[in-house]
Amino acid sequence: MNNNKKNDIFWKQYDITRIHREKNHNHKSIVIWFTGLSGSGKSTIANAVETFLFRHGISTYLLDGDNVRSGLCSDLSFSTSDRKENIRRIGEVTKIILDTGIIVLVSIISPYEYDRNMVYQLLGRKNVVEVYVDTPLSICEKRDTKGLYKKARSGKISNFTGLQLAYEIPQQPDLHLNGTLILESNVKKIIQMLHNRNFISLNLN
Repeated sequence: MNNNKKNDIFWKQYDITRIHREKNHNHKSIVIWFTGLSGSGKSTIANAVETFLFRHGISTYLLDGDNVRSGLCSDLSFSTSDRKENIRRIGEVTKIILDTGIIVLVSIISPYEYDRNMVYQLLGRKNVVEVYVDTPLSICEKRDTKGLYKKARSGKISNFTGLQLAYEIPQQPDLHLNGTLILESNVKKIIQMLHNRNFISLNLN
């Protein structure tokens, strides 16, 4: 076994770069990182934003926390260390997709500020738009579309964010959304922000 494998790996630079790909897509690439409690509406909003962008010719890809855990991260538990590894892996995948020159939407609880900042540093903070979907716990629990809060309350699930474990609210998100507002309102805010920051030329006004 080679214990010095890192010394034997060399980054290969190819002719086609992210800048070339962005020009080919006719828009800049960016990561929209949606964070919030389970049931906050972040995945619903992310899906609606991607659908809108796609229908207007914007190249996108949506990474969902549950979907990633069903494959790439299916070997991980919900312990603190495994949660950190889950975020790290998603960050690395996001970094690769970002390099394709498209808009990457990531919907994941990502409850800890340290882990979020770790990913943002990996991606480059200028490449990330942090969107905090702020929905009261009582509303999230009332929605409970996956039945997770009910299981957590009954003891069938442990270490559940929002109940047994804390969710660390982003201190300075790029966009602070009210998860109780109508979907169209929150989608419009994100699209307008992308336009105002010159990531896309599409404008809702």
